[in-house]
Amino acid sequence: MSQAPHQTEQDVRRLDTTAVASFLELDSDGTVTIYSGKVELGTGIATALSQIVADELGVPIESIRIVMGDTALTPDQGTTAGSKTLQVAGPLLQRAAIAARRELLERAAERLEVDPRDLTIVDGVVRPIDGSTFAIPIGDLAAEPFSGTIPDAAGPGERTSGVVGTSVPRVDLLAKLTGGRAYVHDVVLDGMLHGRVIRPYVRTMDGSGHVVAVDDGDALAIPGVVAVVRDGDFLGVVAEREEIAIRAAEALRVTWADDPPLPSPDALHDRMRMADTIDTEPLHRGDVDAAMRDSSRTLTATYRFPMQAHASMGPSCAVADVGDDRATIYTSTQGVYGLRAALAPLLGMDEDRIQMIYREGAGCYGHNGADDVAADAVLLSQAVGRPVRVQWMRRDEFAWEPKGPAMLIDMSAALDPDNDILAWQHTTWTPTHVARPGGQPGHLLAGQQVDPPMPEPQMRMGGGDRNAPTTYAFPNERVTMHWLPDAPLRPSAFRTLGGLHNTTANEMFLDEIAASIGEDPVALRLRLLPDSRAREVVSAAAERAGWGTAIDAPDGMLAGRGIAFTRYEVEYAYVAMVADVLIDPDSGLVRATRMVAAHDCGRIINPDGVRNQVEGNIIQGISRSLKEEVRWDDREITTLTWETYPILTFPEVPEIDIVLIDRPVEPPLGAGEPATCPVTAAIGNAIHDATGVWMRDVPFTPERVRQAMERR
Repeated sequence: MSQAPHQTEQDVRRLDTTAVASFLELDSDGTVTIYSGKVELGTGIATALSQIVADELGVPIESIRIVMGDTALTPDQGTTAGSKTLQVAGPLLQRAAIAARRELLERAAERLEVDPRDLTIVDGVVRPIDGSTFAIPIGDLAAEPFSGTIPDAAGPGERTSGVVGTSVPRVDLLAKLTGGRAYVHDVVLDGMLHGRVIRPYVRTMDGSGHVVAVDDGDALAIPGVVAVVRDGDFLGVVAEREEIAIRAAEALRVTWADDPPLPSPDALHDRMRMADTIDTEPLHRGDVDAAMRDSSRTLTATYRFPMQAHASMGPSCAVADVGDDRATIYTSTQGVYGLRAALAPLLGMDEDRIQMIYREGAGCYGHNGADDVAADAVLLSQAVGRPVRVQWMRRDEFAWEPKGPAMLIDMSAALDPDNDILAWQHTTWTPTHVARPGGQPGHLLAGQQVDPPMPEPQMRMGGGDRNAPTTYAFPNERVTMHWLPDAPLRPSAFRTLGGLHNTTANEMFLDEIAASIGEDPVALRLRLLPDSRAREVVSAAAERAGWGTAIDAPDGMLAGRGIAFTRYEVEYAYVAMVADVLIDPDSGLVRATRMVAAHDCGRIINPDGVRNQVEGNIIQGISRSLKEEVRWDDREITTLTWETYPILTFPEVPEIDIVLIDRPVEPPLGAGEPATCPVTAAIGNAIHDATGVWMRDVPFTPERVRQAMERR
C-alpha cells in the first residue's frame, strides 16, 4: 500500500463522480489505484480508505496505492473537513469497490464459462467457491477500465481480505519518520526559485497593510535576488535560494499607510454584545419564554472564548509553476478544486489550465495559511516565469492565517419545583466560521492586495452554531445566533468550528445546574439522554474513570474530576470525556493528569487510527482549554512566537485512556474532530469539583483561576 507518484497531464482521466473508473483503476500486475478527492491531513484516511477498498475488492492491502487531491486525476469531492471523509467518501468507495468486484467476477466467469456466483476473489485472485484449483489473478482481467457506475446502495459485499477493523500500519508514516519527501515543503522542481511576501503582522477582515512606497535598492543589490514583485499592495521578493529571499525581504524599506487602530482584545466580548448582528434561530422547540416566565427558578451563565490560532507545527508552504498558458501548484489546501476556482481569476487563466496537486502540510486543524500561501506562490511565479516555492515564517503564520473566531455565549434555564429543567436557552454571538476561498479570490490575502483587488467575497454566516443545540430531552429549547458581520481579525474554520465553544457552554452550564439541585452530573446526563448510544458512552467513560472514587492529590494541591458529553453536530459520533485535574492554589496553575474518553463513531475501520485521532483531539483540546489565546495591540498581533503563543508541551500531556465502542453494522462516522468538543467542559467541570469556582472565560490560565479562587 503506497501513495502514488504524480502523473503527467497525458494521464488525465475521466472524472465522472458516478463512474467506478473515476475512483478505481486496476493494473496488469494486480495493483489497485484509488483516486480520492479527499486528502490526507495527517488523520490516517489514506490508510482507512485503502482498507475499505482492499476489504471489499478482495485484494491484499499491499497492492493498494492511493492518489489524493489532484485536479487532473481525482474527482471533485469538495473540501476535506468536518470529520466527513469516512462517513461520506468511505461508503462511496465501498460501493465502488463492490461494483468493481462484481465486474471482475463477471469478466472471469465469461472467460471460464461459469456462473459468476460460483466465484470469489481472495488475495487478488479469482477462485471457485467450491475450492477447485484453477485461479485467475485479477491483473489478468485488467485489459479495460472498469465500466460500471457506482450504485446508490452498497448491496451485499464479501469482505474477503479482513483488513477493516484491524490496525493496519499507516501508509504515510514511513517518509515522515525517515526524512523522505512527505510534505509540500519537500517539493523541489527544476529551476525552482524561492519567494517571500512582505506584509505587516496583522490581517483584518477587510484588509490592512496598504503600501505607500517601497525602496528596493538594498534588496536588489543582494547577489542571488531575481526580482522584487509589487502588484498594488502585494509585495514580495524572489531569489535563487531561500536564505537570500529572507535577507531580501528584510532589506526592503516599506512605508505602510496608517490603518485604523485595532480594538482592544480586552473589550472584545463587550463589543460583540453591542454590535449589529444578523440573527437566526437554528432551533426553537416548545414555548421557552412561557416556561421561563412561569418557572420557580432560573439560572444564567455567560461563557467567553478568545480568538485562537491553528498553531500548525510548521508554517504554510506552496510551490507554483506558472507558464504562459498552464499552471501547476503544489499545495496543502483542504480543497483543491475550490482553491483552483479562486486562483483562476487571480492568474487570469481558465480553470482547466490549472492543475492543483495536494501535498500534505505540517498540521492543518482547519483553514490555516495553506490557501493564502498558494496564492502568494502563483503571483510570484507568474511574475518571474519560473517555479517559485514560498514558505511563510513562523511569525507570518501567526499573523496572517485566518483565526478561530472568538465567541460569547449566554446560557439560561428554567427549573420547576421538582428541579426538572423546563426550558433551556442558548444564545451565541460569533462571526462566521466559514471563509475558505471556495472559488472567491477575494477570500485570499493576495486577492485582496492586488491592483485592482479581486471582487469582495460574499460572506456566508455559518459554523458557529455547530453543537449549539443539545441532544438532551428538554421540553422547551431555543438556540439563538447573533452573527457578527465584522471581527477585529480575519476569522475562518478552526477544528470543530463552534462545536468546542457551544459544547463547553452547554456542558458546563449543565454541571452548574447539577450542582444547584444537588444531583450527580453523570446521573443527570443519563436521566436527560434519550439515546441509548449516548447513555452508553457516558456510562463507559464514567466507569473507566472511576467516577465517584476519590482522587489522590499531593500535599497542598487540589484535585477534581469532571465530565462532559457531546454528539457531534447532534447527529454523528458520540463522545463522553472525563478529566482529572490538579490545581496549585497559590499560582492557579491547572494540570490535566488523566483524560478518559468513550468514543462511538460507528463502524471502526482502523482502531489504532481512531485512537490516534482521539488522542490528538484531547491533547489539542487541553492546549486550547488552558493556554491558547491570540492577543494584539492597536497595530498588530503580538502572539507571534511559541513563547507568546504557548501550546501544550510533551511533559504536560496527561495519561489518556480511550474506550472505543465499535458498531460493525452501523455506518462509519468521522473521528477527526468530535473528541475535541467535550475537553474544555470536562476540565472546567473538574476545576469546579476541585475549587468550587466556575471558570467561564477560556483559556483557564493560572491568573484567571487564581483570581476566581480569590473572589470565591
